Amino acid sequence: MSGNNGNKLMQRIAYACGTFGHDIFYMMVSTYFIMFITSNLFNTEDQSHNEYMIGIIMTVILVIRVAELFIDPFIGNTIDKTNTRWGRFKPWVIVGGFVAALSLAILFTDLGGLTTSNPLLYLIIFAILYLVMDIFYSAKDVAIWSMVPAMSFDSKEREITATFARIGSVFGAQLVTVMVIPIVLFFSKDANGGVGDANGWLAFALIGGGVSLLGAVILGLGTKEQASALRENKKETTFKEVFSILGKNDQLMWIAITFLIFCFGQDLVNSFQMYYFAYILGDSTYLSFLGIINVIIGLMAVALFPSLTKKFSRRNLFFYSIAIMLIAVVIYYFAGQNVYLTLLGAGLFALPQPLIFLVVLMTITDTVEYGQLKLGHRDEALVLCVRPLIDKLGGAITSAIVGFTAVWVGMSGNKVTAESITPDDLLNFQIIMFAIPFILLIIATFIYKAKVKLTEEKHAEIVRELERTWGKDNK
Repeated sequence: MSGNNGNKLMQRIAYACGTFGHDIFYMMVSTYFIMFITSNLFNTEDQSHNEYMIGIIMTVILVIRVAELFIDPFIGNTIDKTNTRWGRFKPWVIVGGFVAALSLAILFTDLGGLTTSNPLLYLIIFAILYLVMDIFYSAKDVAIWSMVPAMSFDSKEREITATFARIGSVFGAQLVTVMVIPIVLFFSKDANGGVGDANGWLAFALIGGGVSLLGAVILGLGTKEQASALRENKKETTFKEVFSILGKNDQLMWIAITFLIFCFGQDLVNSFQMYYFAYILGDSTYLSFLGIINVIIGLMAVALFPSLTKKFSRRNLFFYSIAIMLIAVVIYYFAGQNVYLTLLGAGLFALPQPLIFLVVLMTITDTVEYGQLKLGHRDEALVLCVRPLIDKLGGAITSAIVGFTAVWVGMSGNKVTAESITPDDLLNFQIIMFAIPFILLIIATFIYKAKVKLTEEKHAEIVRELERTWGKDNK
């Protein structure tokens, strides 16, 4: 028995190593790649040309990310049809990690000077490379999180495994923020005002991509998918059936809608935090203190997740978490230029976010068996691709809102100060950052309460029914 527990622990640690490297890569792509583009990619004497090229690059990225929303379900369906001696998911994790890391490293260059010698050719190659990187990253993302239902059918064991995974991902994401500037400046020949040069950013890409790939390999070597007749389909889901299957899984759709609305509210507050600290609080350096606070409380919250769900249940934990976030929004709104109230409101708002992520992830994971019983076939990766798809959609829309609002309330350009923000602009900013998210969180809560009925007990009943009938009725 102790040997079995030891194997489980090693598998959880290997899985956490994979998510650690995966979120390092995510932060490189989602946050710091944009910084490289704006600070080092286009440096001609013609500033208007530089800004034009940056605008084209941003447009290409946005179009690709939105278009991929329609590609991800087919990626999930393809993964579900994979059958190798190493399992269904691990080949996608390792191959996806290698191709994505290599593509991103190349993207952290000017392609041998093409940005100046042949800008049009550069844009074409950039679009192709970014699309390849994004598709293989998405395949890895779907495969990693789809392994949760493949490693165990027990809800509590899934919670423990997902908790290890989330600890790895939270630590990986925050470590990038801590290490990016030291790495970039160490390998740069020119500090360039503190943002480094192209050499430093390429080194950052190679190191980050290498750690991400190493994590994928450790995950591949240290985890094992559970062989079970319940995971065997007699009939594969065709490409034509992909969206139909997702639509017929009503519990998947309702938790997805809940999470999408929640993400809009959460991401609006999170995305505006730097603006708040710089232009309302008047001192952006305090953002570093918030970062440290978020690391500590984030890891604590994730570590406590299994105990909290055992004490309160996932459903009640969701409601309590939303209540804390609503209180935090009110504190944040009235904080004004009070540093302590600002940090309290922002920290309190961040505290339940990893808990809600895990509640949603576990519920989506359990809809695999729900859909299996209801529809007569099992779609692990197809179902689990919904969560990253929501992240992408929420992020794309939130970014557009943030950009529009920054211009609208006078928070764009390099001459903006806290003193230049008018009372009307402040009110408009507060409406977007606080009032709208407050309403969205309440709407998400009502939808969850009314429509999401898949509890841990219900899932256990479904698994028992599948064990009794699967392979008999599904011949």
